Amino acid sequence: MPKVSRQGRGFTLIELLVVIAIIAVLIALLLPAVQAAREAARRSQCVNNLKQLGLAVHNYADKNSCFPLKDMYPNASGESCGWSSSWPLAILPGLEQQAMFDAFNFNFTVQGANWDTGCTNGNGYKNSTVGRAQIATLLCPSENLAVHPDMTNGGMGTMNYYGNVGGPGVITTHSGTIVPNHAGVAAAIGGSYAPGGPITFASIVDGTSNTALFSEKLYGVGPSGPSFTASSVNAKRGLFPAPGTAAAHDSGDPSIALTFANQCKSTPGGTTRSSSSSGLSWTSAYPPYTVMNAYTHFGAPNSLACANDNASWGGPSASLPPTSNHSGGVNVCFSDGSVKFIKDTINLPTWWALGTKYGGEVVSADSY
Repeated sequence: MPKVSRQGRGFTLIELLVVIAIIAVLIALLLPAVQAAREAARRSQCVNNLKQLGLAVHNYADKNSCFPLKDMYPNASGESCGWSSSWPLAILPGLEQQAMFDAFNFNFTVQGANWDTGCTNGNGYKNSTVGRAQIATLLCPSENLAVHPDMTNGGMGTMNYYGNVGGPGVITTHSGTIVPNHAGVAAAIGGSYAPGGPITFASIVDGTSNTALFSEKLYGVGPSGPSFTASSVNAKRGLFPAPGTAAAHDSGDPSIALTFANQCKSTPGGTTRSSSSSGLSWTSAYPPYTVMNAYTHFGAPNSLACANDNASWGGPSASLPPTSNHSGGVNVCFSDGSVKFIKDTINLPTWWALGTKYGGEVVSADSY
């Protein structure tokens, strides 16, 4: 009887390549889904962070009958080159950071360029322990940089959430909810600017559900950080010089604001950034330096930042939009504590209206 071979038939090279190709296609299909799921989780955490900030502000307002100020200048400026404390310090107890709040010495707050070596008074930085601390609630999980790109100032703690200083400053400055102290505006910026805070719930005549409180910003790039152009992948992290003639502030003319916004949007790709689009430390603030801890409702979300005042630090009339790595827009916490996702394609007048507390605009919920 003939012997029957039981040896199995192996794969041919073509069959093996086909299987590998099918597996590769499946992986290619699954990876975007996995990435999308991860981003959805990060975006959800970002929303939660903003809700925590909104709740902390409400707790602060219950105790103090006003919102926290953008900065405390000229009060609490201590002996630190005129710089003052930033709004996150005021709401630390509401973020379950009472120990850190107690550890901060408000008689010696932050200072400018030399965080550790001191200014002309030689006092140095008196709050380095708190200043170097990093608070998780102030960080958006979608920020793709592990550390701030400019760590020349002693490695200070940073943040991704900024206060709303108002709509286009070329129309009206300080029309938002997180604004400088009125005395600070008069002393550091000048009495020609619209007055500052404090801001109360009664001040928000447009309604708390229609007035922004906080939004998010990617890490900026400080004076010592890398240089890049408006066409760079880092463009959202930079502050660019004003296109054409800088517009005046507090003009009351929306057409001037629209012209400037369109000019900023059309900034040539080869334009080199002049400074940073956001600050370096969550504890530091100074009235004219809006980029340190605030943003403006001027250019649309995720658009370029352009300075038409204070070119190095972006003043209250600059276009300093919120930025994020979320696809298509940014999260915004409103004054009632709710958080909404605002698309990059939002109509500019609607975006401006959401930034002002007393503009009298009628904003429909289906317009953003």
